[in-house]
Amino acid sequence: MDINPMANRSTKTATSSTKAQPSAAATDDTAITALKLPPAPLSTDMTAYFAKCEEKLGFVPNVLKAYAFDMAKLSAFVAMYNDLMLAPSGLSKLEREMIAVAVSAHNRCYYCLVAHGAAVRQLSGDPPLGELMAMNYRAARLSKRHRAMLDFAVKLTAEPWLVEEEDRERVRRAGFSDRDIWDIAAVAGFFNMTNRVASASDMRPNSVYHKQNR
Repeated sequence: MDINPMANRSTKTATSSTKAQPSAAATDDTAITALKLPPAPLSTDMTAYFAKCEEKLGFVPNVLKAYAFDMAKLSAFVAMYNDLMLAPSGLSKLEREMIAVAVSAHNRCYYCLVAHGAAVRQLSGDPPLGELMAMNYRAARLSKRHRAMLDFAVKLTAEPWLVEEEDRERVRRAGFSDRDIWDIAAVAGFFNMTNRVASASDMRPNSVYHKQNR
């Protein structure tokens, strides 16, 4: 037991100071972006979609609220996201989320790292995997299939002009079909786009993501 009264007093002060600090995500659910873009009236389809999010997730992802200033853009974003991330594919939902996080880690996209890191934790049942994807996927103990998939997606993100047949063949040897390679590229391309929009607008993730599946 530490009986140094100065040490105890110091600890209490530090603890008190820590408690006084507001959460880093305290305003993330109200100040969603740095852009002054008033929301438009939701279309019938998007009203139903937001209600479905509330029912299934318990909240509407902030990225949808951010796009809600323009119904055409919101509808296009939702359609593309659902097609790439949820539609039938040779890639599992977890694999697609892993690509999202690895690409977002390279681009240092705060929104996507938080939101899709939570999805990796949920789908894998392995919280450390979500953290590793966000920090450095190369430090994770990945299968050869997943390492080849993420290496390809990140090279396509960082140096797309260097991708050539040797890279495609490496992914094929890991067990992916040519259709799978298209899907890897499409998911990586989509998140390169969303990362840049999120960074340009300082888009903030829902605070609930931080606590999910840990």
